[in-house]
Amino acid sequence: MTLVKICGNTTLEDARMSLAAGADMLGFLVGQEKPTVRTFIEPEAARAIIAELPAETFTVLVTTVFDATRIIGLAEMTAVKAVQFHGGTDADGILKFKKALPHVRAWKVVNVFDETAIAEVKSYEGIADAVTLDTGNRATGQVGGTGQTHDWSVSRRVVESTSLPIILAGGLNPENVEEAIRTVHPYAVDVNSGVTTDGKKDAEKLKQFIRNAKGI
Repeated sequence: MTLVKICGNTTLEDARMSLAAGADMLGFLVGQEKPTVRTFIEPEAARAIIAELPAETFTVLVTTVFDATRIIGLAEMTAVKAVQFHGGTDADGILKFKKALPHVRAWKVVNVFDETAIAEVKSYEGIADAVTLDTGNRATGQVGGTGQTHDWSVSRRVVESTSLPIILAGGLNPENVEEAIRTVHPYAVDVNSGVTTDGKKDAEKLKQFIRNAKGI
Protein backbone atom coordinates (compact mmCIF):
# COMPACT_ATOMS: atom_id res chain seq x y z
CA MET A 1 0.00 0.00 0.00
CA THR A 2 1.27 3.46 -0.89
CA LEU A 3 2.23 5.56 2.12
CA VAL A 4 0.94 9.11 2.56
CA LYS A 5 2.93 12.12 3.77
CA ILE A 6 0.98 15.22 4.73
CA CYS A 7 3.27 18.21 4.46
CA GLY A 8 3.03 21.82 5.61
CA ASN A 9 1.67 21.21 9.09
CA THR A 10 1.83 24.54 10.91
CA THR A 11 -0.08 23.85 14.12
CA LEU A 12 -0.61 20.99 16.55
CA GLU A 13 -4.24 20.92 15.42
CA ASP A 14 -3.16 20.40 11.80
CA ALA A 15 -0.76 17.62 12.78
CA ARG A 16 -3.34 15.80 14.88
CA MET A 17 -5.94 16.17 12.15
CA SER A 18 -3.53 14.66 9.62
CA LEU A 19 -2.81 11.70 11.89
CA ALA A 20 -6.50 11.18 12.62
CA ALA A 21 -7.19 11.04 8.89
CA GLY A 22 -4.63 8.23 8.51
CA ALA A 23 -1.40 9.96 7.49
CA ASP A 24 1.73 7.79 7.68
CA MET A 25 4.16 10.72 7.81
CA LEU A 26 3.97 14.40 8.75
CA GLY A 27 6.08 17.11 7.12
CA PHE A 28 7.15 20.40 8.71
CA LEU A 29 8.59 23.16 6.52
CA VAL A 30 11.50 24.78 8.35
CA GLY A 31 14.36 26.86 6.92
CA GLN A 32 13.45 28.69 3.73
CA GLU A 33 16.21 29.85 1.39
CA LYS A 34 14.53 29.31 -1.98
CA PRO A 35 11.05 30.22 -3.26
CA THR A 36 8.39 27.64 -2.36
CA VAL A 37 5.12 27.54 -0.41
CA ARG A 38 4.21 29.92 2.41
CA THR A 39 3.62 27.33 5.13
CA PHE A 40 7.12 27.57 6.63
CA ILE A 41 7.36 27.79 10.43
CA GLU A 42 10.16 28.52 12.87
CA PRO A 43 12.20 25.54 14.12
CA GLU A 44 11.08 26.21 17.69
CA ALA A 45 7.44 25.96 16.58
CA ALA A 46 8.08 22.68 14.77
CA ARG A 47 9.88 21.30 17.82
CA ALA A 48 6.97 22.25 20.09
CA ILE A 49 4.43 20.55 17.83
CA ILE A 50 6.50 17.39 17.41
CA ALA A 51 7.04 17.14 21.16
CA GLU A 52 3.27 16.84 21.63
CA LEU A 53 2.81 14.06 19.07
CA PRO A 54 2.97 10.32 19.81
CA ALA A 55 6.60 9.18 19.93
CA GLU A 56 6.10 6.80 17.01
CA THR A 57 4.94 9.56 14.65
CA PHE A 58 7.15 9.66 11.56
CA THR A 59 8.09 13.33 11.27
CA VAL A 60 9.94 14.93 8.36
CA LEU A 61 11.84 18.23 8.27
CA VAL A 62 11.37 19.81 4.85
CA THR A 63 13.93 22.51 4.14
CA THR A 64 15.44 24.59 1.34
CA VAL A 65 18.54 25.36 3.42
CA PHE A 66 21.73 24.55 1.47
CA ASP A 67 24.34 24.12 4.18
CA ALA A 68 24.57 20.63 5.66
CA THR A 69 25.80 21.90 9.02
CA ARG A 70 22.75 24.13 9.39
CA ILE A 71 20.46 21.29 8.39
CA ILE A 72 22.05 19.04 11.00
CA GLY A 73 21.29 21.69 13.62
CA LEU A 74 17.68 22.01 12.47
CA ALA A 75 17.19 18.24 12.55
CA GLU A 76 18.65 18.00 16.03
CA MET A 77 16.52 20.88 17.32
CA THR A 78 13.27 19.54 15.93
CA ALA A 79 13.97 15.84 16.66
CA VAL A 80 12.58 14.64 13.34
CA LYS A 81 12.96 11.15 11.90
CA ALA A 82 13.81 12.26 8.35
CA VAL A 83 14.95 15.33 6.42
CA GLN A 84 13.74 16.21 2.93
CA PHE A 85 16.46 18.21 1.15
CA HIS A 86 14.76 20.72 -1.17
CA GLY A 87 17.76 23.03 -1.48
CA GLY A 88 21.01 22.67 -3.37
CA THR A 89 22.61 20.26 -0.90
CA ASP A 90 24.79 17.93 -2.97
CA ALA A 91 25.82 14.32 -2.42
CA ASP A 92 28.75 15.32 -0.20
CA GLY A 93 26.44 17.41 1.97
CA ILE A 94 23.98 14.55 2.36
CA LEU A 95 26.79 12.16 3.31
CA LYS A 96 28.02 14.70 5.88
CA PHE A 97 24.49 14.85 7.30
CA LYS A 98 24.17 11.06 7.46
CA LYS A 99 27.52 10.75 9.20
CA ALA A 100 26.45 13.23 11.86
CA LEU A 101 22.91 11.87 12.26
CA PRO A 102 22.91 8.23 11.10
CA HIS A 103 19.55 7.62 12.77
CA VAL A 104 17.80 10.29 10.66
CA ARG A 105 16.80 9.40 7.11
CA ALA A 106 17.87 11.65 4.25
CA TRP A 107 15.51 12.23 1.34
CA LYS A 108 16.78 14.15 -1.68
CA VAL A 109 14.31 16.17 -3.77
CA VAL A 110 14.68 16.02 -7.55
CA ASN A 111 12.61 18.40 -9.67
CA VAL A 112 11.18 16.67 -12.74
CA PHE A 113 11.52 18.86 -15.81
CA ASP A 114 12.36 16.16 -18.34
CA GLU A 115 14.04 12.75 -18.67
CA THR A 116 17.29 14.04 -17.15
CA ALA A 117 15.60 13.38 -13.80
CA ILE A 118 16.19 9.66 -14.33
CA ALA A 119 19.98 9.95 -14.29
CA GLU A 120 19.88 12.51 -11.50
CA VAL A 121 17.93 10.16 -9.24
CA LYS A 122 20.28 7.26 -9.98
CA SER A 123 23.23 9.43 -8.95
CA TYR A 124 21.88 9.40 -5.39
CA GLU A 125 21.77 5.62 -5.07
CA GLY A 126 23.83 4.61 -2.06
CA ILE A 127 23.70 8.18 -0.77
CA ALA A 128 20.09 9.18 -0.09
CA ASP A 129 17.60 6.92 1.65
CA ALA A 130 14.81 7.97 -0.71
CA VAL A 131 14.09 10.52 -3.44
CA THR A 132 11.11 12.86 -3.67
CA LEU A 133 10.06 13.78 -7.21
CA ASP A 134 8.54 17.25 -7.19
CA THR A 135 7.50 19.95 -9.65
CA GLY A 136 9.84 22.92 -9.97
CA ASN A 137 9.69 26.24 -11.78
CA ARG A 138 12.90 27.18 -13.57
CA ALA A 139 11.70 30.74 -14.24
CA THR A 140 11.11 31.58 -10.57
CA GLY A 141 13.58 29.17 -8.97
CA GLN A 142 10.70 27.56 -7.07
CA VAL A 143 11.69 24.06 -5.93
CA GLY A 144 8.34 22.91 -4.61
CA GLY A 145 4.89 24.05 -3.64
CA THR A 146 3.99 24.99 -7.21
CA GLY A 147 0.60 23.30 -7.01
CA GLN A 148 1.37 21.86 -10.46
CA THR A 149 1.89 18.29 -11.57
CA HIS A 150 4.75 17.18 -13.80
CA ASP A 151 5.11 14.46 -16.41
CA TRP A 152 4.18 11.32 -14.49
CA SER A 153 5.44 9.11 -17.31
CA VAL A 154 8.95 10.33 -16.47
CA SER A 155 8.32 9.64 -12.78
CA ARG A 156 7.19 6.11 -13.69
CA ARG A 157 10.45 5.57 -15.58
CA VAL A 158 12.37 6.80 -12.54
CA VAL A 159 10.61 4.22 -10.35
CA GLU A 160 11.44 1.49 -12.87
CA SER A 161 15.10 2.49 -13.11
CA THR A 162 16.15 2.78 -9.46
CA SER A 163 16.17 0.79 -6.26
CA LEU A 164 15.56 3.95 -4.21
CA PRO A 165 12.11 4.45 -2.68
CA ILE A 166 10.37 7.17 -4.69
CA ILE A 167 8.02 9.69 -3.11
CA LEU A 168 5.75 11.48 -5.59
CA ALA A 169 4.88 15.13 -4.97
CA GLY A 170 3.69 18.10 -6.99
CA GLY A 171 0.10 19.16 -7.57
CA LEU A 172 -1.50 16.13 -5.95
CA ASN A 173 -5.03 16.38 -4.60
CA PRO A 174 -7.96 14.07 -3.73
CA GLU A 175 -9.13 14.07 -7.36
CA ASN A 176 -5.89 13.01 -9.05
CA VAL A 177 -3.99 10.96 -6.48
CA GLU A 178 -5.47 7.62 -7.58
CA GLU A 179 -4.39 8.21 -11.19
CA ALA A 180 -0.97 9.36 -10.01
CA ILE A 181 -0.42 6.16 -8.02
CA ARG A 182 -1.68 3.92 -10.84
CA THR A 183 0.68 5.65 -13.27
CA VAL A 184 3.82 6.01 -11.17
CA HIS A 185 3.60 3.26 -8.50
CA PRO A 186 5.54 5.31 -5.93
CA TYR A 187 6.58 4.23 -2.47
CA ALA A 188 4.68 7.22 -1.06
CA VAL A 189 2.77 10.33 -2.10
CA ASP A 190 3.34 13.78 -0.62
CA VAL A 191 0.71 16.52 -0.46
CA ASN A 192 0.42 20.01 1.02
CA SER A 193 -1.78 22.55 -0.77
CA GLY A 194 -4.06 19.83 -2.14
CA VAL A 195 -5.44 19.19 1.35
CA THR A 196 -5.34 22.78 2.58
CA THR A 197 -8.00 25.49 2.73
CA ASP A 198 -7.10 29.07 3.67
CA GLY A 199 -3.68 28.01 4.93
CA LYS A 200 -5.01 25.30 7.25
CA LYS A 201 -5.41 21.59 6.80
CA ASP A 202 -8.92 20.66 5.66
CA ALA A 203 -10.33 17.63 7.48
CA GLU A 204 -12.55 16.50 4.62
CA LYS A 205 -9.84 16.92 1.98
CA LEU A 206 -7.41 15.00 4.19
CA LYS A 207 -9.82 12.10 4.61
CA GLN A 208 -10.66 12.00 0.91
CA PHE A 209 -7.02 12.19 -0.19
CA ILE A 210 -5.87 9.42 2.12
CA ARG A 211 -8.90 7.25 1.33
CA ASN A 212 -8.22 7.59 -2.40
CA ALA A 213 -4.47 7.07 -2.02
CA LYS A 214 -4.89 3.90 -0.02
CA GLY A 215 -7.87 2.60 -1.97
CA ILE A 216 -10.06 2.47 1.12
